[in-house]
Amino acid sequence: MITQIRGRLVEKNPTEVVVDCNGVGYLLHISLNTFSALPADENVILYTHLSIREDAHTLFGFINKTERAIFKFLISVSGVGPSIARTMLSSMTSEEIQQAIASENVAVIQSVKGIGVKTAQRVIVDLKDKILKTFDIDEVSMSASNTNKDEALSALEVLGFQRKQSEKLVSIIVKEHADASVEKIIKLALKSL
Repeated sequence: MITQIRGRLVEKNPTEVVVDCNGVGYLLHISLNTFSALPADENVILYTHLSIREDAHTLFGFINKTERAIFKFLISVSGVGPSIARTMLSSMTSEEIQQAIASENVAVIQSVKGIGVKTAQRVIVDLKDKILKTFDIDEVSMSASNTNKDEALSALEVLGFQRKQSEKLVSIIVKEHADASVEKIIKLALKSL
């Protein structure tokens, strides 16, 4: 129904914005990623999704079409509603969600508040093929880099580093050096920890 809104940003906070579009203020619920990408007080274009329930019509806003596509994929999964999908998009970038699903990383998806093991597994089962096809991700490279990433994380844990801290750092390293070996990932991580 409403697919995008172009207007002047009137109000902005981490969970919602108000966009003035020809004198009508639209309240859009947003993720933290969208919030951090928005300008302070200028004209904006937000891609939207209208969620209609018995008791509410809620408009969600996204900074780009990729984020909106991921949101729509997530809410298509049984047990994942709009608020959990928004929380997921606030916890991770669209690319991190794509990679977690494509590489079948249940732990990353489960780390989102409100998602248990069964729901995380359902997200992977329902969305893996769609994500691989829609975003043209090469499954072979995903699994190889994910194996190296997992091995590096295990090694860092054995060395006494906290998993959460290591995980963020190793994710960045794997993004920058996609073909890095386990040893290289560990060496680069140790330099930064």
